[in-house]
Amino acid sequence: MGLHYILQHLDKPGTYARNLFVDFSSAFNIIIPGTLLNKLTQLSVPTSICQWITSFLTDRQQRVRLGKLTSNTHTISTGAPQGCVLSPLLFSLYTNDCTSKHTSVKLLKFADDITVIGLIQDEDESTYRQEVEQLAVWCSHNNLELNTLKTVEMIVDFRRNPPALPPLTIMDSTVSAVESFKFLGTTISQDLKWDIQIDSIVKKAQQRLYFLCQPATASKSDLKRLQRTVRTAERIIGVHPPNFQDLYNSRVKKWAVYQRSSRLFHQSHQEFQLYPITFIADGID
Repeated sequence: MGLHYILQHLDKPGTYARNLFVDFSSAFNIIIPGTLLNKLTQLSVPTSICQWITSFLTDRQQRVRLGKLTSNTHTISTGAPQGCVLSPLLFSLYTNDCTSKHTSVKLLKFADDITVIGLIQDEDESTYRQEVEQLAVWCSHNNLELNTLKTVEMIVDFRRNPPALPPLTIMDSTVSAVESFKFLGTTISQDLKWDIQIDSIVKKAQQRLYFLCQPATASKSDLKRLQRTVRTAERIIGVHPPNFQDLYNSRVKKWAVYQRSSRLFHQSHQEFQLYPITFIADGID
């Protein structure tokens, strides 16, 4: 969605885009239940659900355990529990009223990831800077703390010989400019090319392939040790895990048959043949 806005805007002459990737300090931990309740009421959320959410967020018991030591119990009545499935949804509802007032500034939100996209034309950045300032004011009114050290900006400018652009300032802190940024798992670069993202995916794939191929070079003694560990685990839990052949038949082969059947109308359907694979545990007692 964000790239669509940018590409559509850059088709016009004399344009560029400034993208602000906002970072919050402990976003989920500083949600005020009372403020959230007011926002839910304005969204016409049923009273029973509002009461349940308030009860869920207030008077929570929390302790810290380090080894054999455990701290005293403390009562927590702010924030949303980390790792809870409901927390990102509650944060999205908490920031629902944080919007942009100008069509030239897009505000993209996904849980605690917020991006401000300024679609600049003729070097007029006044609207973009006003929206960023309003975002900082909104955060201060809603107990959210902007982490200016981790908040970065990426400029996408395809103009010929563009002039040096003035840096962005938030709360008297200059925002760092970056050439690329990883947003929601995808690395976006200021030239809007996919080289960095593809290199990252290839590197991860090579790492996974390394671990998959590693057992093939294991010695017989290593395989026997691994087999003894598996048998010990079987005796402890009382369950016999399936062998590799069964896993292949139930997972890989089943999926391959489905893929082959889905290509019945493909012009090269007859060329799709299942590769026969048999797992032999040689030398393992």
